[in-house]
Order: sequence, then structure tokens, then C-alpha cells
Amino acid sequence: MTALLDMRGVHKTYSTGAFDVAALRGVDLQVAAGEYLAIMGPSGSGKSTLMHIIGCLDVPTAGSYELDGVDVSAMTERQLAEVRNATIGFVFQQFNLLPSLTALRNVELPLIYAGVQRTERRERARAALTRVGLGDRVEHRPGELSGGQQQRVSVARALVTDPVVLLADEPTGNLDSESTDDMLGLFDDLHHQGRTIILITHERDVAARAQRVVTIRDGLLSEASSAVTQVLT
Repeated sequence: MTALLDMRGVHKTYSTGAFDVAALRGVDLQVAAGEYLAIMGPSGSGKSTLMHIIGCLDVPTAGSYELDGVDVSAMTERQLAEVRNATIGFVFQQFNLLPSLTALRNVELPLIYAGVQRTERRERARAALTRVGLGDRVEHRPGELSGGQQQRVSVARALVTDPVVLLADEPTGNLDSESTDDMLGLFDDLHHQGRTIILITHERDVAARAQRVVTIRDGLLSEASSAVTQVLT
């Protein structure tokens, strides 16, 4: 089976002037279409750097990265922006909603940037909000919604462009336990519908909901640790 996401020998080195810092040290990662993957790692492990490269927010110093059959390893900033908008849906820990806009308008934003006409983008935004269970909250502003509802709006915004990959960075970090269960249930549903999900987290119980777990430490990737495996079983 051809991998939807295919990283081979990916290195990322940052220059700090006096010396270089190796954030990633030869990462190999393949993700199949429809897979639900969790990436775990402590602070300083290279987790954020890996997420930035997966999300086309950065490029490797060395190695190759193909996303949906396209080599994005050495793309320009403009090319990466085009890939991000068309291929990847982002869900962040900080919901990143504009407080002055309704849920509907927040979800429309990626379609505005993509040049989609108003009637179509309104229809698609309403459909995305309905898909995440907020069809009756389209005119509510973020301040009128709970934390869990705000995160659902951000998921709707991520889905509205029909991305190839849903990339979620610590999406439950600002949620209480009930809202966390609710959000993970939504990801379960999206996975069962065939959506490819990559979840970045440091929480074992959150990672345990995924189909597969890999860990990153000191810039190196490995399959699920024994601690995580115990959670999974």
C-alpha cells in the first residue's frame, strides 16, 4: 500500500550561531490513508519540529517527505502555503478562533482564503458545523460557547476544505475531562468515516485512543513504548 505520508531519513538542524542543534535525527515515518496515528513525546523531544514538518510549516534540512504523492521537502514558502490550505486541516490547543466572528464565519475563513464564492462557502461551513454537532450554534460567537464547543468549531474549520490529513496538536490540552472525552469521541467518529488523523499529544490516555502510537525522544522516532502499550491493552 502506498503511504499517504512518507518521511525517510528526515533531519532538521537549527543554527544558533555558535553551534547547531539537531531537532530531528533521521526520522522515518509512513502513514496510510485512513490511519489514526498518535505521536507522543516530552518537551524538547522534537515533537513540535516533527509536527511543523508534517504540517508543511517547515521543511527538512535533509531527507525526503512526500505528502499525497507530492515531494514537499524543498518547497518554497508560497508552495508550502498552497499545500497547507488544500491538503491539511489544523486543530490547535489554543482554538485560534476570532472572537468577533460567529462560528459560521470562523469556519468560512479557509474558504475565503481559497477564493470560494460566498454562497458555496456558507453551505460548506454550515455542513461542517453540522458534522461536528453544532448545526444549532452557527450564529454563536466563541465567547458564547463552551471550551469543548469552541474546539468543535476549530475541527469544523479544519474539515471545511476537505483536507487529506487532519493534524491535531494537543487538541485536548485546554479541555476538561468531559470535553476531552467528547472531543476524542469526535475523532473516533471521523476516523471511522475514513479520515486520516495525526494526533500530537503528551497524554497517554489520549494517545491510547489512536489506532497506532509512535514516540519521539531526542529527535528519534520509535513505535509505542511499553508504557503506552499497557494503556492500549
